[in-house]
Amino acid sequence: MKLSEVISQYIVHKRSLGMRFHNEEFILKAFAKSLGDPRIADMETAPVLAFINGVGPVTDTWVKKYHVLSGFYRFALARSLVVYSPLPRSIPRRGVPAFVPYIYSQLELKQLLDAIPGTCGQRVPVDGYVLRALILLLYGAGLRIGESLHLKVADVDLEQSCLLIRETKFYKTRFVPLGTDLTKVLTEYSGKRNACHSVEAQASFFCQRDGQPVSQSIARSAFRRMRSAAGVVRDGGARNQPRIHDLRHSAAVHRLIAWYRNGEDLHDLLPKLATYLGHVDLSATQRYLTMTPELLHEASMRFEHYALEDRHE
Repeated sequence: MKLSEVISQYIVHKRSLGMRFHNEEFILKAFAKSLGDPRIADMETAPVLAFINGVGPVTDTWVKKYHVLSGFYRFALARSLVVYSPLPRSIPRRGVPAFVPYIYSQLELKQLLDAIPGTCGQRVPVDGYVLRALILLLYGAGLRIGESLHLKVADVDLEQSCLLIRETKFYKTRFVPLGTDLTKVLTEYSGKRNACHSVEAQASFFCQRDGQPVSQSIARSAFRRMRSAAGVVRDGGARNQPRIHDLRHSAAVHRLIAWYRNGEDLHDLLPKLATYLGHVDLSATQRYLTMTPELLHEASMRFEHYALEDRHE
């Protein structure tokens, strides 16, 4: 049986269990293509390891490919399509440290927005007002980039200041309320958008100049140019630069800092933040709450306040 045939069976199997399996499908098809789609029983170990190892150090991509192929080989072994797995028995030490989310300062967010006019020239398929609204939505509502770009006209209720986020990362649909300022931003954007693009209910809310939906690759590419023009960089080379997804991390951290400063009950508010962000549990939210110096300072101030109160009792 050809490798591609077994991969197709595996994808159908995983999706029958309720998994989306989109990124995994991409990796598996790239795997079959790189090996020339041989018969699975004739595959040798060296080409499999070459696909996993690539040309650089062990990274998150290496680990992702390893886990995807591990599941695939378990599937093939259980059906006696192969007699052994050619994969390493353990994951080697990473050659580069895990990526640490970047928390944009308020000044850097302003610099990013100021850089938009110079970013969206004629060669860029997205108008500046579209990119500006997208950036403000990602930060203001803490959305994932895919959630924002999948919005349809019918999903955006500006009269009620609410978004309908459909079938997200964990197959959940949720309502996301909008603040007054963000509602105003999206209302202004919607007026410009509707003047030149379809207003049908199922039309994409974020459009390119030609009316096509803004893709993730276009949005990420435009953001990288905008970030470079704004001078928002950090050490570590190209792999370690701030990402568009870090706007979501920044939104969560800035909200936590505000709660600290206002003396809010975090035990009560953190589960609500998790729900707002679309997380299935608090552990996912905790990964977003990167400890910045500002956050550490606020936490220290809170602890000192409680310690002084206890001392005077």
